[in-house]
Amino acid sequence: MTFLCCLSSLRYILYTSFCILSAGNVRLVGGNNSCAGRVEVYYNEEWGTVCDDYWALTNTAVVCRELGCDETSNTMRAAHFGPGSGKIWMDNVRCSGSESSIFDCSKTKMGDHNCGHSEDVGVICSGIRLVGGSRCSGRLEVPHGNTWYTVCDAAFDQQDAEVVCRELDCGAPVQVLGAAAFGKGDAQMWKQEIQCGGDEYQFALCPTSPSQFCSHENDVSVVCAEKKLTLSCVLLSSETVRLVGGNSRCAGRVEVLYRGQWGTVQDVGWDLPDAEVVCRELGCGEALTAPKSAYFGEGSGEVWISGLQCTGSELTLTNCRFNGWGIKANHTEDAGVICSDDSFFRLVGGSRCSGRVEVPHDWMWVSVCDAAFDQQDAEVVCRELDCGAPVQVLGAAAFGKGDAQMWTQEIQCRGNESYISLCPTSSSLKQNCTHENAIGLLLCDGLPVLWE
Repeated sequence: MTFLCCLSSLRYILYTSFCILSAGNVRLVGGNNSCAGRVEVYYNEEWGTVCDDYWALTNTAVVCRELGCDETSNTMRAAHFGPGSGKIWMDNVRCSGSESSIFDCSKTKMGDHNCGHSEDVGVICSGIRLVGGSRCSGRLEVPHGNTWYTVCDAAFDQQDAEVVCRELDCGAPVQVLGAAAFGKGDAQMWKQEIQCGGDEYQFALCPTSPSQFCSHENDVSVVCAEKKLTLSCVLLSSETVRLVGGNSRCAGRVEVLYRGQWGTVQDVGWDLPDAEVVCRELGCGEALTAPKSAYFGEGSGEVWISGLQCTGSELTLTNCRFNGWGIKANHTEDAGVICSDDSFFRLVGGSRCSGRVEVPHDWMWVSVCDAAFDQQDAEVVCRELDCGAPVQVLGAAAFGKGDAQMWTQEIQCRGNESYISLCPTSSSLKQNCTHENAIGLLLCDGLPVLWE
């Protein structure tokens, strides 16, 4: 069966089994409605896809606005709407969000990319709404360009209603009503049957199949329970997220605990807002960087999470949107985090650029052994403290001995790292290190900085 997707001022495009909405040189392909699908752009008389590298919600907002869809949006990476074919026209797209077209955004040269079609980006530009009742009850309508369409009640069931109520942030579905229980719609009818699995977090992610015999007599309605206000407390010292392979508990490879097993997070779409949530959850301050490509070493076992889309305000990583639990991925793409409480030093007994330096480790401040601490290590310390270049490294506890534990791993910086947490460390502990071995006076541009 072939349908026609018609919108004034937009192109008319024939499609089968899915809808294609096009606005000049941009279209969405493969979604279950006209405002969701794989992003494709028209260039040199040929349609091609867009790579998901560095794709952010600001990019999605521009595409949705360009197509005349609702700007309440979501990003789907890793060819969620199926891989395209032919050219990959755009990569590394960075929109501010105010552009009128994706072509106005910063990006690599058209046609230049390092992607495959497995990285084709998709967007969902819409929400759904319930009309004729309350916020959580009424006739179901879905966006279609600038118009709201009603939905056929044929085969609409409890699993479909689960997704509707979840997307609207209402409680569990109470009732599914057919026969235009909340009145007939006055726009067109969306003549497709919904076939949700029940665990989708957005209605646009549900599969559909054509339905030929529907009219407004068959408009479906949904009644969801009103969501009650609840208060929960979150312990910041999380036991379900950890950082592994760094110099302290506030830097390393991100791992999450699910079904009793630790697994990693894929770095597809991994960015600072995602890292920000991890640092907050662990009580490690702010996110400084979000390293990719197994910077802190490859994990083992499961890759639990992919396609994270945190806003940065969530309390826990699992509050963010992602592509479900468990994916087939390579650990070479494991994501990492460096938080501010890992990289900031505490100088004791001097000034901003002088004193005994202590670093956080396992919820306490610890001293560092002077074994093999050299000029390259000092370069990184001075750089991170914004204290100029190192002049001299001295042994002994020049600013006094510390009273906490001793961090007995050797630091092995190359000298070009931005943070000490990026420096490799020896795997073997120096058991003969005591506070007598605290590294002494470190001069940065003539200003003394002390490491223990």
